[in-house]
Amino acid sequence: MSLILLEFPESFETDRLLIRAPLWGDGVAVNEAVRESAEDLRRWLPFANNIPSVEESEAFVRKARLNFQERTDLVLHLFDKQTGSFVGSSGLHRIDWEARKFEIGYWIRSSCSGRGLMTEAVNGITDYAIRELEANRVEIRVDYKNTRSQHVAERTGFSLEGIHRNWKRDGSGELMDLMIYAKVRGHEY
Repeated sequence: MSLILLEFPESFETDRLLIRAPLWGDGVAVNEAVRESAEDLRRWLPFANNIPSVEESEAFVRKARLNFQERTDLVLHLFDKQTGSFVGSSGLHRIDWEARKFEIGYWIRSSCSGRGLMTEAVNGITDYAIRELEANRVEIRVDYKNTRSQHVAERTGFSLEGIHRNWKRDGSGELMDLMIYAKVRGHEY
């Protein structure tokens, strides 16, 4: 079966969040959040080192939309259900459809951190991957120094499987250790 023929919902909700595939026009909200959060994101996410223009953010959103429709990468945008404001971005990446393996990546805008929203989002996205995509394995990969992301993985019940030492160089050129957390069908769920 062609990947493009796979049918699954493009949006779902948790208690406080609407989580959905990117839509054309989301670039303004994404850009605003990246600009607000660049200092917090820079250390962990290379894209925050060169703050994009609104047009570049919109182009990224449109490409993410196409990737979602092609089923090659599933970026998901997070919105506060009460206010409708853009909270952050997550998604299911490095997809292996044959093995039904996915990696959850995430970032939250600075003004929304510390409220448990990313923990809620990761729980929702994990459930979505299991229920809608029949995931056999869901991973979270975290820089060893990124304790906030480690705590999200731990709070959401992912198990630390190992640490890849000197995995690659980070944005500052320093060698980083990569922690691999996972939930695996038949073991944790």
